[in-house]
Amino acid sequence: MSAAPTLALTMGDAAGIGGEILAQAFRSAPELTRGCFVAGDLAHLRRACAAATPAGGIPLPIAEIEQPAQVHALPPGCLPLLQVGPAAGQLVPWGQVDARAGRMAHDAVSWAARAALAGQVDAVVTAPLNKEALSRAGFEEPGHTELLAQEAAAHRGHPVPVRMMLASHELRTVLVSIHVSLREAIEAVTQANVVQTLQITHEALARALGRPPRIAVAGLNPHAGEGGLFGREEQEAIAPAVQAAQAQGIQASGPWPPDTIFMRARGLREFDVVVAMYHDQGLIPVKYLGLEHGVNVTLGLPFVRTSPDHGTAFDIAGTGRADPASLLEAIRVARSMLEA
Repeated sequence: MSAAPTLALTMGDAAGIGGEILAQAFRSAPELTRGCFVAGDLAHLRRACAAATPAGGIPLPIAEIEQPAQVHALPPGCLPLLQVGPAAGQLVPWGQVDARAGRMAHDAVSWAARAALAGQVDAVVTAPLNKEALSRAGFEEPGHTELLAQEAAAHRGHPVPVRMMLASHELRTVLVSIHVSLREAIEAVTQANVVQTLQITHEALARALGRPPRIAVAGLNPHAGEGGLFGREEQEAIAPAVQAAQAQGIQASGPWPPDTIFMRARGLREFDVVVAMYHDQGLIPVKYLGLEHGVNVTLGLPFVRTSPDHGTAFDIAGTGRADPASLLEAIRVARSMLEA
């Protein structure tokens, strides 16, 4: 492999904005995207490049490669593509849930994960996929995080616990549970799960920050249970988990009332990261602060994986209006993690 980092960028759902933001990223930030290539489908990427081209402009030329390392020999001013799977015989319509798009997105992510596990690429940056399209294609994994964890587990021969972190310039949150129903998320608030989340968070951020992170742990219930008046999960699971983590040298505190802890952590003032008990509790605050700067990071994988924090945006797919800012930030974060 070249001494320069090699990053695989998956195309995402072909009916969404993934290809467009990739084309805009390569056009607008050639230095940042040096050493990057897209894992996806040529015909759909050509369509996306055309859609992302300003009026009167010329679409970014696509250079096909067969191996990741070949990206370093390409001249600037092109978009490198590695065709994953057979070429699509027919384009999927813009902005519609389609099983064919779900399969292509799944295959690109699986290929990129395996390439990273084999040491062929240094990091994976994933464009948005559509969970319904993934399901229609017959796959059980509800999203990127679960799919990547499954690939890592198959490679290592044992389960690989991972956690989702959403991060911006102002706030980082890590989730105890991810893509499950709210009822299942509550059931997942156990001492073991919270301790494991704290361990994964501590290890990943200590490596990135160069020091132990200050971890705030949110409660599950209003006012963090108010001493058991509004629920006992804090007393029976979360507080014991915090104490167990502290005994391991982890700088965790809480459980804190979830309606105020994110304000205390905003701007990374009192805390470096908040561990939230379920998906929406942790992601709403970060996304409210601005999608354009948010990055999804999978903690616990044996390779670096980041992603924009927005979805496929079917409503504007094919219009050229998609903003690549979050994707560019995801590439920057992946590079910084490689340097840590």
